[in-house]
Amino acid sequence: MTCTGVGLGKLCFVLSVALGAFLLLLLPLPRLQAPWGVWAHRPPRPPPTCAQPPRAQRPREGGVAQPLQDVLQRLLGAPAAHPRAPDRLEPRDIFIAVKTTKKYHKSRLELLFRTWISRAQQQTFIFTDGEDPELRLRAGDHVINTNCSSMHTRQALCCKMSVEYDKFIESGRKWFCHVDDDNYVNSKGLLQLLSGFSPSQDVYVGRPSLDHPIEAADRAQGSGTASTVKFWFATGGAGFCISRGLALKMSPWASLGNFISTAEKVRLPDDCTIGYIIEGLLQVKLLHSTLFHSHLENLQRLPADTLLRQITLSYGGPENRRNVVSVGGAFNLQQDPTRFKSIHCLLYPDTTWCPLKKPL
Repeated sequence: MTCTGVGLGKLCFVLSVALGAFLLLLLPLPRLQAPWGVWAHRPPRPPPTCAQPPRAQRPREGGVAQPLQDVLQRLLGAPAAHPRAPDRLEPRDIFIAVKTTKKYHKSRLELLFRTWISRAQQQTFIFTDGEDPELRLRAGDHVINTNCSSMHTRQALCCKMSVEYDKFIESGRKWFCHVDDDNYVNSKGLLQLLSGFSPSQDVYVGRPSLDHPIEAADRAQGSGTASTVKFWFATGGAGFCISRGLALKMSPWASLGNFISTAEKVRLPDDCTIGYIIEGLLQVKLLHSTLFHSHLENLQRLPADTLLRQITLSYGGPENRRNVVSVGGAFNLQQDPTRFKSIHCLLYPDTTWCPLKKPL
């Protein structure tokens, strides 16, 4: 090999080394990872400016931004994260207690079963004072024999109301409504009315039979001395309703036979004792409603165009048979002396025994 060849080889070697070093400089250096539990130091970010809008904040714990979370929940069939709507009141949430006596099983209950009870069978319970195999066969365990006296005395009435209260508490339902066996109950209207309240609130709604509160001697407080107390009460003849929340608060004076002893202390009948416990002792005011009606009022004065909006209706007894609502229809007074059939056919024209409407 000549000197010229050796010099050229050295020059090529030097150029190769220089080129390799240059290429190494172009490669990115590996980034050192901070040890576990220690954050690598990062320079602080510059404050945002108009030209540099702030970055969107990371979602809080949960990991998904709210709009995306709602979409995912809808896809999964779960409700979006919004305030929960109140529970919808269902007919089965209402406990309707019908107070009767054995001698009226045929003359009064038969009409109720044919009309409004036929549309509210699962929520209606019959409280009577004597066993009736035919009635038992028809209504099953929705007939409660209270074993109370059949006399129309304060003690007998309070005995039945005591059983009604205990059965309602036992049922776990949300609303307790009491009516008599001469009431027509508009169950659709009742559901609509009670849907405006919460069963956990203190609600006592009905119609007084008097235009003023009554006054009674207060002997139920156990203080040893009797004082007087004024309170309103809803007449049982028109019907009334009590929320479960309020009914539970009545327990010390109403449950397990205490209702009877409370009534004896104040010497009041059943519906008055209810008002005494709620208004006089618990200081919860009666909500006066003009939608409940008893035979004690002049039913003929009810405007015909408002009848289907009423919650309860009634009719006069043997001494005042003409005290009925004024309503038209296919039934005359001889065919429908209480007018319950006529009202029922207007509310439920699809009832099988209702006359078909004639085409115009």
